[in-house]
Amino acid sequence: MSRHFSTRGLSQFVLHGAAIAALTTAILVLPARPAAARGPDAIADVAEQVIDAVVNISTSQKVDPHVADLPDLPPGSPMEEFFNQFFKHHHGQGGGGDNSDQAPHRINSLGSGFIIDSSGFVVTNNHVIADADEINVILNDGTKLTAELVGKDSKSDLALLRVHTTKPLKAVKFGDSDKLRLGEWVIAIGNPFSLGGTVTAGIVSARNRDINSGPYDNYIQTDAAINRGNSGGPLFNLDGEVVGINTAIISPSGGSIGIGFAVPSDSAVAVLDQLRQFGETRRGWLGVRIQQVTDDIADSLSIKPAHGALVAGIDDKGPAKPGGIEPGDVVVSFDGHDVKEMHDLPRIVADTPVGKTVDVVVIRKGKEETHKVTVGRLEDSEKIALADAKKDTAPADKSVVQKTLGLELSSLSDDLRHKFKIRDDIKGVLVTGVDPNLAMADPDKRITAGDVIVEVQYTAVGNPADLQKRVDALKSQGKKIAVLLVSNAAGETRFVALNLQ
Repeated sequence: MSRHFSTRGLSQFVLHGAAIAALTTAILVLPARPAAARGPDAIADVAEQVIDAVVNISTSQKVDPHVADLPDLPPGSPMEEFFNQFFKHHHGQGGGGDNSDQAPHRINSLGSGFIIDSSGFVVTNNHVIADADEINVILNDGTKLTAELVGKDSKSDLALLRVHTTKPLKAVKFGDSDKLRLGEWVIAIGNPFSLGGTVTAGIVSARNRDINSGPYDNYIQTDAAINRGNSGGPLFNLDGEVVGINTAIISPSGGSIGIGFAVPSDSAVAVLDQLRQFGETRRGWLGVRIQQVTDDIADSLSIKPAHGALVAGIDDKGPAKPGGIEPGDVVVSFDGHDVKEMHDLPRIVADTPVGKTVDVVVIRKGKEETHKVTVGRLEDSEKIALADAKKDTAPADKSVVQKTLGLELSSLSDDLRHKFKIRDDIKGVLVTGVDPNLAMADPDKRITAGDVIVEVQYTAVGNPADLQKRVDALKSQGKKIAVLLVSNAAGETRFVALNLQ
């Protein structure tokens, strides 16, 4: 029996008589391919219904040729040759001479967006339009419109544009991303590699993904193909509602490997409403530094199972301090919303109206307490931090060295403050050296030279003798873990659970 397969077509498929009969029998007994394997039929209906609301975003920026680089494109990308020709042509034209390469030139970037209001409001990613001198919106029928920037937000990577036209514009509505289920079908439409109007489909692979891109990460993960140029485009459910804004991918090559991320619509709507109303964001602010509640810390605080957000530090000018929140508190509820893990709290606080007085439920030394806090504005806190950073600092004290728990400890002296650049308002015991076994520990438990131990098991320590006395007392009580409040040179604090054995 002779068989030959070719990608050129069935005319190259050669079989002898016996093989043909065998193949016919095989075909007859193969089960029909289930419809779900092809994807739901509604995909085509949704794409047809919404595609006119999806736009391409084109931006240009004037750059100095001495600092300009080619856009970061994967080798072999369809756009790579375009940009090579663009720079070659513009650097070489104009009768040359050495000065032809010195003139500023423009570079372009491409992305996606979608219309959310027929009056001309368009959503995209902040990174698509960042630093652009000129922004154009290209409709599905090819119409090119100049866009103005209404507002942008780098923390959520969202931007709102406005275009003006006499023709009616197709708009789409936001859906409820909280109702998305794992495995639910979704559709991405956008402008990958400048191939506008491209439709891809997949499922919701995961929700609430934290990819360490910002303080409010809670991305939808999807395997719908998302590539460069899809940024800012919509992710639809099968009702034709926008449930996400495609923002990032994980890829070694720049192309889709089935791991894409979208900002959930429920997170985006509040930001976009503020950009539309004020041209900027107005997020809530609590004025605390937080960290994850590890199993060791949860055990020391009698919290089972581990949950909530551990308050590692309090901003002296923030709303948490007058509200009675203290370092060591574990926030488990904010304004009626459960705080299941650390990353929940920043999102909940940010979405809370500025000036609202809310109930904050904390666990303090094993007991639950409720505090009233009036929410501040995050943007105001950033201005305060900038002003404080400009202030000078000064030193004080004598140095006494001691070793305990694998740490070399010293009282804070003028010389040591200067050496480790420690602010003079930081009080405690300085770590001047660390046993190599501790230095290689879990990053959450790591202490380094230059850190200052402020408290041991929620009791302040001022010198190595205080610290040793506190450790000895904990050991005599049968404690195996001590929770240390540790500050870095800049005053940022965190809790570290250290083994007393």
